[in-house]
Amino acid sequence: MADGGWNVRRTGERWRAPYGSDPFASRGRLIPESPSPTRTDFQRDRDRIVHSAAFRRLKHKTQVFVHHEGDHYRTRLTHTLEVSQIARALARALGLDEDLAEALALAHDLGHTPFGHTGEDALHACMAEHGGFDHNAQALRLVTRLERRYATFDGLNLTWETLEGLVKHNGPLLTRDGRPTPHYAASGIPVAITEYNAVNDLELATLAGPEAQVAALADDIAYDAHDLDDGLRADLFRLDDLAEVPFLAGLLDEIRRTYPGLERSRVVHELARRVITRFVEDVIVEAERRLSALQPADAVAIRHASAPVVAFSAAMAAADRDIKTFLFARMYRHPGVMAVRRRAASIVEDLFATFRRDPTRMPEEWSAGLSGSDDPRTPRRVADFIAGMTDNYAVSQHRRLFPETPDLHWVIWPGLEG
Repeated sequence: MADGGWNVRRTGERWRAPYGSDPFASRGRLIPESPSPTRTDFQRDRDRIVHSAAFRRLKHKTQVFVHHEGDHYRTRLTHTLEVSQIARALARALGLDEDLAEALALAHDLGHTPFGHTGEDALHACMAEHGGFDHNAQALRLVTRLERRYATFDGLNLTWETLEGLVKHNGPLLTRDGRPTPHYAASGIPVAITEYNAVNDLELATLAGPEAQVAALADDIAYDAHDLDDGLRADLFRLDDLAEVPFLAGLLDEIRRTYPGLERSRVVHELARRVITRFVEDVIVEAERRLSALQPADAVAIRHASAPVVAFSAAMAAADRDIKTFLFARMYRHPGVMAVRRRAASIVEDLFATFRRDPTRMPEEWSAGLSGSDDPRTPRRVADFIAGMTDNYAVSQHRRLFPETPDLHWVIWPGLEG
């Protein structure tokens, strides 16, 4: 080999394609800062997210089950770490910036409330007359306003690329002619996003950059794999029930042929890891096919494409829908889970009503400057306070304020075996 082999890329080594986001060509930060001599701007974004208070609180925020139901179930933090691992793997394979993909994966759930989507739904209902509540908009509030750690600015002062990807985690917010996309058609774009966008245009009508597309797909893959794992651990459904999903039935047949008589716990783990592997491999092949067709010169070309370049193939998209349909019916709407959801929602509703009526019952750092229940800033301040709570803290606040607090433990229905 003429070059002595020194520039041959081996499996797993890092490289950046022309269409990957270049940290040295970043659109920068809203508040200019001196560059770091040891880290790129995207690496600094990642590190600021990891060191934020909001990130630490993910440890005690529910994914599906309340955190104290067992040490093996996922929390928002463990989910986030799994998404990060998958995002880095995809970014590396596709020649994207791994640090930006990781930063976006680590930040994507920062705006979630206690008690999972139950808390978000309850808080959104409480805020119906005050602009609603949206966890992506809340994540933007956290990283641009609510984190108060740095001497010269509020928030984390993240790069444009990280903020853009965070806001567009679920895709563009506006159509090309400026109308809200279907997700926001009824409620409109959250105020937190429109206010920030007025001072730092995040181009809400374009697709997200390639690393943000990777983080979004990694989120879907992690959900599919670990919710199946958690649901099986909790005996919400049997392994044999998964035959309803052809993709999963095929994987189980493969595992049983390869490892006849394998104990149930190992079968469950083999299933989860194969789900991740098949989805990741599919995304890589499909993304490479789309990139080959588009031939983007840079990340800007990907943002202005007619469709995402990082996506599942048609067959794997169908498998993803089938898994989510199964989990919705068998896990998210399971009677035991729903009973806990109703009780958790009542905690959020009680806290909001109490703090809305009397803001001084919040800690001073949250009530400072408010003139009372009639102050137009009060509802959003209360929502910010509640959204930042962990499950434990929300329960403890309710116990402080009310004579009775709902019990969030639930009994696993017996008799379900794999």
